[in-house]
Formats: sequence, structure tokens, C-alpha cells
Amino acid sequence: MVNFMLMITADFENIASLQPQGGCDDPNFYYLFKVKCGNCGEVSQKETCVTLNETVQQAKREVHLLQKCKFCARDGTVTMIPGKGRPLTSELAEEGKYAPVMLFDCRGYEPVDYIFGSGWSAESAAGTKYEGIDLSGEDFSEYDEKGECPVMISNPRSKFEVVK
Repeated sequence: MVNFMLMITADFENIASLQPQGGCDDPNFYYLFKVKCGNCGEVSQKETCVTLNETVQQAKREVHLLQKCKFCARDGTVTMIPGKGRPLTSELAEEGKYAPVMLFDCRGYEPVDYIFGSGWSAESAAGTKYEGIDLSGEDFSEYDEKGECPVMISNPRSKFEVVK
């Protein structure tokens, strides 16, 4: 069993924080990534989707993903561990540092290539809240009436770090 922390960063303009809508432990937020088999090294062709509110029974425990490797037929599981994430703040983003979002307990698989999608929320430096942000394509940009300035989130990046 190895734990992997999803870490994110982005470039901000007049943004104070970014996180999954409803917080890092939002049960309805979907995490999309590919998985690499720990046995044969095969990386899944399609993205895997996991969310806190969907579980599968595996032996004597519940997991968020139970999947068989298409190459070697070995089972692998991914279990999400809430309570370890926090928003990406402007201070972290300005320093080029990453913020932890979600912890994954992986058995037989390793998460790779996180895919940013929709369902993100941000708060501007002036306190305006933005919800339903889609980071899958172009940059997010708006005009903050309250702060009388443009706001933008660009160049979202992610990595998975092994956590002991």
C-alpha cells in the first residue's frame, strides 16, 4: 500500500485561493487521472474517475476504485482519504509551490497524469467567489466588479507525491 497526494499549483492574477467546489473533501467532486499498474507498468488508456460518494465493496473494505489491469489482469484499488487537502493560496502559487488536494491509498496501481476538469471554485483578492470553474481547457478569466480588476487562473499543473 502506497499513499499518493495530489498536489496542484497554477498562475494567479488577483486570485486569493483555488480549491474543488465545496472544499477539498467535497463528496461530489470528480478526480480524473490515469493509473499505472504496479505489476506490469501498463498505463490505462482512458482516465479513471473517482469521487468520495461512490464506493465499491472489495473483500472486507470499501474502495473508490476497483479495476483490473487490461494487460496482466491483476486487480488494483484506489481509496480516497479525506481531511488531508487544503486550498491553493496566492502565497503558494506566487512561490511556485504546490498545495495538497486529496490523498489516495493505492494498492496495485499508481495514479499518473491528473486531468483538470470542471467543478473548481476560487476567491478573488477582493473576496468575490467564483464557482463551477472549468480548468480543462483555456485559462479562467473574469472581471471582478468588487475589486475593479481582472482575475485569472492560468497554467494549472499537478503532480502526485508519495506520502509515508
